[in-house]
Amino acid sequence: MPVKERRPLTPGQRGMNFLDFNEITKTKPEKSLLKPYKRVGGRNNQGRITTRHKGGGHKKRYRVIDFKRDRNDISSKVVAIEYDPNRNCRLALLQYIDGEKRYILAPNGLKVNDLVISGDNVEQKLGNCLPLRSITIGEFLHNVELKPGAGGQLARSAGVACQLLAKEGDMATLRLPSGEMRRININCKATLGQLGNIDHLNMSLGKAGRKRHLGIRPTVRGSAMNPVDHPHGGGEGKSPIGGQPKTPWGKPAMGLKTRKPKQSDKYIVSRRKK
Repeated sequence: MPVKERRPLTPGQRGMNFLDFNEITKTKPEKSLLKPYKRVGGRNNQGRITTRHKGGGHKKRYRVIDFKRDRNDISSKVVAIEYDPNRNCRLALLQYIDGEKRYILAPNGLKVNDLVISGDNVEQKLGNCLPLRSITIGEFLHNVELKPGAGGQLARSAGVACQLLAKEGDMATLRLPSGEMRRININCKATLGQLGNIDHLNMSLGKAGRKRHLGIRPTVRGSAMNPVDHPHGGGEGKSPIGGQPKTPWGKPAMGLKTRKPKQSDKYIVSRRKK
């Protein structure tokens, strides 16, 4: 799916490019799989901002996606490839033999009228979902579960994939998209293939308005503020930070490890950062 550039009729279009939507075959979503999507603007249940730089954006509705793939040994056909405003990868609309429809994340290369199936001993084919114990070593996977039956949580972004490196006892070793090596229960399910929309990373928004359409508000640099507003503020001209980078609340922002010990740390073979 190539990236297309605009003819620069305005300054905002000079650096703009956008994705070609040739792979999308259905423009309107399946009504039975839609839910309302309430925008909270980065605020929690007390109305306090817990995630900055969020707000506004275009109105969206949530597409209910089958992350569990729990309809085993029942064949389904890909009816359409659709756009999802809530994520950067595409969706595949499946229709089962009994007429039920479900959305799944669309892997790269999946086309309309392809047949996909989920189960313990099904064929290892693009879009099929199997437990890790049934997948050969070296395969690339996405939508990988962390706990059996909990639904896929790993490798769900456009163009990413995990690689199955080894199986030993009840655990399998995977290389995650970040480079982290992690051990996962061998009964966890995963879908074969790399996720589609690979060129998403090559897209340039080009102007501030497109960022606002996505619900992202402006971010002001700390060095552009006054000393009362940020630890980096003040100074004559463009002064250096003069110390370790900090958040607006004085906490170290780079280099300091802030991850607390977790029970799942024992499953990490090697971290993303060496």
